[in-house]
Amino acid sequence: MGKSERFEEDMLPLFEGANGDSDEAPLLPIMQGRIPSYIRDHRARLRERFMSAGAIGLPDYELLELILFRSIPRKDVKPLAHQLLASFGDLNRVVTASPERLGEVQGIGQAVICDLKIFEAAAQRMARSRVLQRQVIASWDALLDYCHTAMAHRETEQFRVLYLDRKNILIADEEQARGTVDHVPVYPREVAKRALELNASALILVHNHPSGDPTPSQADIGMTRKVEAALDALDITLHDHLIIGASDELSFRSEGLL
Repeated sequence: MGKSERFEEDMLPLFEGANGDSDEAPLLPIMQGRIPSYIRDHRARLRERFMSAGAIGLPDYELLELILFRSIPRKDVKPLAHQLLASFGDLNRVVTASPERLGEVQGIGQAVICDLKIFEAAAQRMARSRVLQRQVIASWDALLDYCHTAMAHRETEQFRVLYLDRKNILIADEEQARGTVDHVPVYPREVAKRALELNASALILVHNHPSGDPTPSQADIGMTRKVEAALDALDITLHDHLIIGASDELSFRSEGLL
C-alpha cells in the first residue's frame, strides 16, 4: 500500500478519545494501529463501487457504511450499519433520528452522531437551495421534496412556515414550533406578526405527522382556520397548509379545506 492510501485510511474522526482512537464502543476486538487488510480492502472496494457507479445499486447498509467509515476509522462498521437500520427502519430514519435516540444504540458515540447530523444538515441544505428565492408554483415538486427531506421522518411534530413575496417567491422558511408525537403548539398571532416583519404577501403552512398518515385532525383544521383569519385581517394570503406523511402529503387547498 502506498503512503497516500495509508494516510486516507488512518484519518482520525472528528472526536477522539484519550488514546487517539474513535470514542465509539468497539465492534470487534481489533488492536489499535494498522488497519487489518480485510477491513481496508472492503472499504477500498466499496468506495470504488460508489465512485464508479454512484449510489444506485448500493443498499442502505452500504451507504451507511460509507458514512461510518469517517467516524470509525479502524473497525468493521458493517454490523453497526445493520444494527442502526434494524433499530430505525431505513436510512432516512437513521439520519434524521434524534441524537438521544442514536445514543441509545450500542456502539454509537459522539463521532457517529455528529457525522450523521452533518449528513442530514447537508441533505436539507441542498434540498432547501432548490426552492429558496424561487417562484413556489413553478418549483412545487422541489418544494414537496424539500418538505419530505426535512420533515417526513421526524419522530415529533414540527411546524414550519414558508413566507412568500408578491410574486410568490419563497423569501423565508422558518420553524415556528416543535411538539410531541401527535401535537405541536401553533400561535396564529406569532405567524401573522412574523409575516409583517418579513413583508410577506402570502405563506404556506407545513407540518408533519410522525404517524405517517397525513390525514388532518380536527385540531389541524381548526388551527388552520384561525391562522387564515389572522392573516385575512392583514390582507395576507394563506396559499396552503401541507401535512407531510411518511411517503405522501396532503394539501388543504386540494382537499377543499381552504
